[in-house]
Amino acid sequence: MHVIDVDGLSFEFPDDWKVSKYDDWAFYRKQFSSSYRKYKALDLFAVAPDQTLWLIEAKDFRQHQRKKQVSLWEEMAQKVLDSLAAILPAKVNANDLDEKAFAQACLDCHRLRVVFHLEQPARHSKLFPRAFRPADVQQKMRQLLKPVDPHPKVVESTAMQGLQWQVKR
Repeated sequence: MHVIDVDGLSFEFPDDWKVSKYDDWAFYRKQFSSSYRKYKALDLFAVAPDQTLWLIEAKDFRQHQRKKQVSLWEEMAQKVLDSLAAILPAKVNANDLDEKAFAQACLDCHRLRVVFHLEQPARHSKLFPRAFRPADVQQKMRQLLKPVDPHPKVVESTAMQGLQWQVKR
């Protein structure tokens, strides 16, 4: 089992998956994000045995409210598109051989899927409100990311919608 921590959330993937924490890649940090403009990065790339590339972002708003001006779905779309734009250059120009090989595995995939893992307080309160309706976020993402994945998922640890990995808080 592959276990990867993303901001206090523990993602557990089956052994036959390839998983990488993309926003930690040296290629992203030292080569790609410092170029033309400030590119954004998704948290994880996961390659399933059926050659599906899963693009995964995780946000945990259980303790801290969102303060950014840009909408959540626009930020997510930006991260997806920027991360996809980096895969081919990483395969060609990454200095780290593991990153280069993982980028090649991503490029070998036949299908793209987008997952936004959104943790919010279990119950709405004035101190920690449930600020986002997952169905609304999913609909907005569907509009923005239709060419990438016409059916993106918005999930949380208690409602994983049949995904093949688990997330523990």
